Amino acid sequence: RWHPEESLDTVKALAAWMTWKTAIVDLPYGGGKGGVICNPKEMSDSEKERLARGYIRALGRFIGPEKDIPAPDVYTTPQIMAWMMDEYSKIVGYNAPGVITGKPLEVGGSKGRADATARGGMYVLREAAKYIGLPLEENEGKMHKSYEELEKLEETMPAENAVTVAIQGYGNAGQFAHLLIKRLFRNAKVVAVSDSKGGIYFEEGLPYNKTAEVKSKTGSVINYKGAKRITNEELLELDVDILIPAALENVIRHDNAENIKAKIILELANGPTTPEADEILHKNGRLVLPDFLANAGGVTVSYFEWVQNINGYYWEFEEVYEKLDKKMSKAFWDVINTQKEYKEKGKDIHPRTAAYIVSIQRVAEAMKIRGWI
Repeated sequence: RWHPEESLDTVKALAAWMTWKTAIVDLPYGGGKGGVICNPKEMSDSEKERLARGYIRALGRFIGPEKDIPAPDVYTTPQIMAWMMDEYSKIVGYNAPGVITGKPLEVGGSKGRADATARGGMYVLREAAKYIGLPLEENEGKMHKSYEELEKLEETMPAENAVTVAIQGYGNAGQFAHLLIKRLFRNAKVVAVSDSKGGIYFEEGLPYNKTAEVKSKTGSVINYKGAKRITNEELLELDVDILIPAALENVIRHDNAENIKAKIILELANGPTTPEADEILHKNGRLVLPDFLANAGGVTVSYFEWVQNINGYYWEFEEVYEKLDKKMSKAFWDVINTQKEYKEKGKDIHPRTAAYIVSIQRVAEAMKIRGWI
């Protein structure tokens, strides 16, 4: 993470969080996080390269393909990951693509990494819709197609039986969520999106291509002509079937949780819901798909990238997405089945607690088998 407000406490918390995230999708990883206090927006490419290489020189003895594998986070692009991998390779004296993930394809990156976070969320969302009986219809034959292929498909708006969606945040995860939910599901209709400058609502549905073009050309979705302008707060409280917080933390709080009408909340952002809000949403029958489950697609495909690097054999998009689908779907049902088990014992826990139970049990069991506890 490269951010001007990075702190040691944040990095420590995120490292612990990553431990539970890798455990929930049953990856053979622990958890870690690294950060640099800087502002990449004010840095030249040359400065970024020097920082990336210097960071690896300082960190070199603590990382390695069989030791610790960094992956991209805030403001660390595939190019930055490539510089880091190259610097580590210079230090050890041989090409070591498996030391870093999130790299460009040309230097050992994995197909499917770009949209992995949002894609993993879509697979969890599909299973959640089945679970609560929400009629979200798969676009047959499209679930494992690359986003480039999906982008070329003709976009239609469902006339009947539409499942409505609102997306808060239109960065990488939010934009991919818009693209994927429109192309992977026949009857999904995104009626609202927002970014840092505000949001828009369009009852007939917002086409992905046009919305993304407006964002790219003008810097904000609020410049979409014909749509009603709304605030980020108003977006959260819309009467939609699915709400996707994909921006900031702590946006769903005790003071607005009672007003959330969505049946499913898919947390693509980290920490968008406070503990108090979690309790309120659960009491009101809202299904919250917790962040470290919902957005675990990124680290899962990072793991796939590492596996491909170690084996020197690379997969096509379909194979990556099929494996991701299996991982994310199983993780969802592991959480739901744990929740059901506790309900049978008379304990009504919400999905986040169930997810923590699954993750902590896996870590504890591994520690016990190794003789650590």
